[in-house]
Parts: sequence; structure tokens; C-alpha cells
Amino acid sequence: MTLDPPAGIRTITDPRDMAGYLQGVRGECAQSPFVVMPTTTKEVADCVRHLAAHNMPFVAQSANTGLVGASVPDATGHQAVLSLSKLRDVFDLDLANRSLRVSAGFRLSEINARLSQHGLFFPIDLGSDPMIGGMVATNTGGGRFVRYGDVRRNVLGLTVVLKSSDAEILHLGSAVRKNNTGPDWKQNYIGTSGWFGVVTQAIINLEPVVQEQAAAIVVPSNDAAMLRLLQHLETRVGSLLSAFEFMSRAAMSHAFAHAPALSNPFAGGDIPQTAVLVELSRATTGAPWDTPLDEVLQSVLAEAWELQGAPIQDALFGRPEEIWALRHALSEGVKSAGPLIAFDLGFTRDKVIAFRGAMAPRLAAKFPHIEICDFGHLGDGGLHFNLVKTDGPNTPAFETELRDFVVAAAVQEFGGSYSAEHGIGPKNIKYFRQFTEMSPQTRRAQALKFQE
Repeated sequence: MTLDPPAGIRTITDPRDMAGYLQGVRGECAQSPFVVMPTTTKEVADCVRHLAAHNMPFVAQSANTGLVGASVPDATGHQAVLSLSKLRDVFDLDLANRSLRVSAGFRLSEINARLSQHGLFFPIDLGSDPMIGGMVATNTGGGRFVRYGDVRRNVLGLTVVLKSSDAEILHLGSAVRKNNTGPDWKQNYIGTSGWFGVVTQAIINLEPVVQEQAAAIVVPSNDAAMLRLLQHLETRVGSLLSAFEFMSRAAMSHAFAHAPALSNPFAGGDIPQTAVLVELSRATTGAPWDTPLDEVLQSVLAEAWELQGAPIQDALFGRPEEIWALRHALSEGVKSAGPLIAFDLGFTRDKVIAFRGAMAPRLAAKFPHIEICDFGHLGDGGLHFNLVKTDGPNTPAFETELRDFVVAAAVQEFGGSYSAEHGIGPKNIKYFRQFTEMSPQTRRAQALKFQE
């Protein structure tokens, strides 16, 4: 398929210049006739209208940091790339309302850098540096979901270009936080991977910058004790709890091996089966009513030691940036361990622990050359279920069999989601058709069959 790009809009056609737009984070490689780079909402509409008139499919691409292959075109070479990277014409800060209208092409790091002088930030904490358009399309969560929620919770309004022949521009919602005059149509475009339209602007909620933090790595007495500890912290410190992240021994081991400069805080270097990163934070400091958070954290964990069943085996305190260094090193450590088959799963919080417990022996029996290197956000039920191939066949057929096995258990037996925060994309489209599109009656029937 050949087609001239839209006139008057910046376009890339040289394969060498297009390379960065055609390669995914996890090795996806694609082809495309051109990359078009609009700078305004109107230009996005012009592009969509032009492509629709010639029946050319396209992929709307934000920062291309996605992990399920959704941000790059397919291998046919027929899909154009509509890059949002130059869509940066609006940055309208409303300090009184604590909100920001911002174009989709701004990266998270730049948004927060500009807001820092005003003591504000967009409270979605991620290891990557996405653009706001992609964050809306995938409804990203991050490490501090337990405190601030996901993108959906922090979006007040959207501007969207519909994927239709007339490329209609919709303005959905507004900076008004309380508005109960009709359906909240913007929700159709949050977390739906750009299927219905291209997000060009967002009005986002801002939060005061954190002024004080305290963190610890806690070794639970067993896996079930992690949930008891979480409930204790939520009861005792409430909204001061900003992170509750668990890490498996395998994931931590690979992080230490991959990053020799990373300090192993465990006694004798003996890595426990699981560890939990606990963080308290607040936007005030030094007020007469503020007890230092280090003291609060130590006190509340001391209380946990006295609970029935003693959910804590050990607690290691330190500077928050040093505590977080281990958590941030997990992804690269696991990636370096060998061929990786990664799952982004979501459960109710109790089912995270149940799923992990059930899958360890099942995978050992059925797929003996797989090492489970998982970690995740227990506070919100998110599980990064990473499986490293240690030996044996490494073929597409093997990966398909393994993915089918894990997703079926997660969805049908444990009532979970096969995409907690990474979107759909080629990796998950099969499961979308299998599980999401089915009727509730069919879903129940499959679940019963799975359990037989």
C-alpha cells in the first residue's frame, strides 16, 4: 500500500530516521510507510481524516514505552505511525484549581520538572518516562497507586480526535471536579488503548510535592503475613502509606547480580523468600503536629511485631532513595537473567498471594525450565509475574502454551485481569477476544470447566 502523507504536516519517511518509532521495548520490530508528527489537535484531526479517506490503518504512538507491543505497527508495513511526540502546544497550569491542561506529547518527567517550582506534581510514579497521551490510553498505575490511585482517578477532562472519517474533535469533561449532569464520556478513552480515539490533551489533577518520606524493607514471616501487615498499616497510618511493594527472592537475586553496586541490606547477604518495601510520605514537614515519619514507621512496625502470628520477621530501615534502589533495579535485573515471558496481572489483594502460591508448583511440574521472578504492587493487587526461561526450547509455540496456561489460571480460577496496567496490544489481543468479549454466562461456564 502506498500513500502520500498529509500535506503540511511534519513527516518522516527515511527508514533510518523511522527506526526508533518502529522498535518496541521488548524487541518488537515493525515496518511503516511513514511517521506523521502533528503539532496541534487540529493537525491530528487532519491526519486521521486523511488516513481514513484512503483506508490506511495507523497506530497512535506516544513515548513508545509500552510493554505489550501496542505502540508499534504490525509487520505488514501498511500501518502508518501517528506520533504524538511533537504535540506540545498546550501547558496551561491552574494553581487555584490545582489542575493542568496539557498536550499529549509532554513526558511525565518534564511535566513534573515544570510543576516543581510550584510545589506540585502529577502523582503517577513509574519506572519509565511516558507521555501523557499514552498514560491516559493505558491508564497507568505505578508504585504509589495505594496512595494516589491510577491515571483514571487523576484525569478531569480530555480532548479526543475520533477515529472516524470526519475525525470529529470531542471535548470531554472539564477542570470542574464535581459535575453530575450526565454520563462521564471521557472514561471511554481512558485505558482503552486508543481504540476509539486519539487523546490530544488532558486536564489532570495535581498533588502537593512530597516533603517527607520514610521507608523500610520488611521481611514478612510468610507470604500470607504480607496482607496482614498491609491491613495493619492502613488501619494505623491511613493515607500516610504511599507504597507497599513486594519483591521475590529470585527477582532480588537477579537485581543484585545485574547491578554489583547495589547494596544487599540483608544480614549475611541471605536474601529472604519475599520482602516488602513500605513507604510513608506526606506533603508537610516541620509542623507542630507532625511526628517525624521515621519515628512513625518504626513505631507502627514495632506494633506489628506484637500482632497475633507476628507478621514481621525483620525490618531494615534506611534512606528512602537507598530503599527504592532495590525496587527500581528489579526490572533490569530480571530482564538480564535470560529469555523473559512477562505478565502484568491484576487481582483482588488476597488473590495475589493465592495465585503465587498455586502457580509455583504447577509451573515447576509443567514447565520445569521456568524460573518465577515476580514482584508487584500488593497494595493495589498488581502482580508483575515474570517468567525467565532457563533452559529448553525457546520458541513461539512454547511461549504461546505458557501464556495460555498462566492467563487461563489468572482469569478463570482466580478472577483476575490479564492486563493490570500495560494495555492490550498484540500480546493480549487473543485473551481480550477469549475472555473480555464473552458473555457472563460463557465466562461462568468456562470457569466451572476449568475447576473440574
